[in-house]
Amino acid sequence: MTASDAAWVDYEWVTLRVVPRVHTEQFACVGVLLHARQASILEARLASDWAARVETLAPSLDLERLERHLETYVAICAGDESAGPVALLPPSERVHWLTHPRSGILQTSPRHPGRTQDPARTLSALLDEQC
Repeated sequence: MTASDAAWVDYEWVTLRVVPRVHTEQFACVGVLLHARQASILEARLASDWAARVETLAPSLDLERLERHLETYVAICAGDESAGPVALLPPSERVHWLTHPRSGILQTSPRHPGRTQDPARTLSALLDEQC
């Protein structure tokens, strides 16, 4: 490994989706999660206009309730103890819990790999690109 390679960090990312009607498979991208094990980073960010995206797709959805779920998701990523016992797990265990396939209204995309020298900037770029 050369000195220039030492600054590179492998990561995985997923989009966070709201799927109001699971049977139609339509979804609104509302955020992105990035996990870089080497750098001990697990972070989720929500799109600033997530509520408008969801409301366009499902106007009758309870946005306040959904917002609480999304805030809890972000808090679990951050390891915030107020988010419950899952938030206290190590980041690599939390990411598995958060990205496990499910058929509920909150779902994640398949995992995608990447490599970066700046995980925070990469997370911002992915949020801009994907949502």
